Amino acid sequence: MGGIRAGFLILVGAALLLLATSVFTVDEREKAVLLRLGEIVRADFEPGLHFKVPLVNSVRKFDGRILTLDAPPERYLTSEKKNVIVDSYVKWRIKEVGRYFRATGGDERRAALRISQIIKDGLRSEFGKRTIQEVVSGEREEVMAALVAKANRQVDGLGVEIVDVRVKRIDLPAEVSNSVFRRMEAERERVAREFRSRGQEAAERIRAEADRKRTVILAEAYREAERIRGEGDAIAARIYAEAFDKDPEFYALYRTLAVYRSAFRGKDDIIVLDSQNAFLKYLKGGE
Repeated sequence: MGGIRAGFLILVGAALLLLATSVFTVDEREKAVLLRLGEIVRADFEPGLHFKVPLVNSVRKFDGRILTLDAPPERYLTSEKKNVIVDSYVKWRIKEVGRYFRATGGDERRAALRISQIIKDGLRSEFGKRTIQEVVSGEREEVMAALVAKANRQVDGLGVEIVDVRVKRIDLPAEVSNSVFRRMEAERERVAREFRSRGQEAAERIRAEADRKRTVILAEAYREAERIRGEGDAIAARIYAEAFDKDPEFYALYRTLAVYRSAFRGKDDIIVLDSQNAFLKYLKGGE
């Protein structure tokens, strides 16, 4: 009776072991292939519980999530024959696990090496078509889009998909940086000289216009002053004439006394005249 029980337990244990080795699970983050003596039997497993033939079949699982390949910085030559140092990374994932296993043997490092070489060749080709300015600022998005499309055609045989390629930074070698800096400095100086020249030209134009306006204003003011002075002289002459017409004798006396006042300013002023001179008329008593 004990032997029968032991045999039963062994049988149950063997069945459980057989069942355990014939069942496997596939996580939603994984991709799996079922192998029979190293050959792929099935590669389209959905997430969940699956069965296999024990001892004959084996299962290889791979990460089905998006993976990041961060390559070391590389030098590339632009269309200007200038070297740039590009630091980039690649986002990729397994697209067809069966093709991926056949191409790489399931070795992620081998796949990453192939992808890295394809991306380097693509970057070298795209950078070689463009200038430094275009790859740094103007056309970076276009470069990345073209690179992703081209790389996906090349990695299709690996069973993987390039999700994205991004450039973290683009640096210039020290010798190129110095050359670019000197060129930028010279360009800024040229622009500064041009602005200064324009400023001096504008200043001269404004100064000349101000001098012209000043001359015009002074001329107009002088003309107006002369006009007013002429009108004043005319009015004065008219008043004098009207006064002279009213009393010619008084006017003659007034004018003669004014002349006397001017002629005899000092004690030593002497005028020698004939006694019959009209200038002495009022000094002789108005005879």
